[in-house]
Amino acid sequence: MRHGDKINNLGRTASHRRALLANLAIALIEHKRIVTTLAKAKALRLYIEPLVTKAKENTTHQRRVVFSYLTNKEAVTELFGPIAEKVGDRPGGYVRVIKMGFRRGDGAETAMIEFVDFNETYQPNAGKEKRAKRTRRGGRKASTAPVAAAEESVATPPVAEEVAEAPETVAEVTETVIETPAETPAAEENKEEQA
Repeated sequence: MRHGDKINNLGRTASHRRALLANLAIALIEHKRIVTTLAKAKALRLYIEPLVTKAKENTTHQRRVVFSYLTNKEAVTELFGPIAEKVGDRPGGYVRVIKMGFRRGDGAETAMIEFVDFNETYQPNAGKEKRAKRTRRGGRKASTAPVAAAEESVATPPVAEEVAEAPETVAEVTETVIETPAETPAAEENKEEQA
């Protein structure tokens, strides 16, 4: 039984599977879109997304790590160049898998896998305004434009009036402090009992 086995072995040995995924990843980086079987596309998605995340940090160490997976200089250069620039602000989900139907020869289910940012014709959120994600704990986060408009519409009290009402000397401040606290009847009774 294969309980908890999350890796699709694709009917291959480990070395054959590693070579297959590396070649598919190189082809995807080169062409930005490839058509393969659905099982291979899903396995490739798990293989390439961590590599794209590593490519966002352009250091020698990250280049060497990615090169150990791909072993193709041109693919590494392309990944750390234009691809990393386009996906720089995206937090994940760099590729999409679209089912294409069944292959005529053997009936295998095919799928197209492509980089999300490189398909200009299919942008489901093209006309929508990008808003900050709301969380339950974070409270309400409104966009900056309505807040600025609301602040302009609210009239602020003049500062000169506040300064004029404030006491000007230390003597006036002490007189107001002394006059304000009134002794309660209970406090007066305690004083009489102590005397």
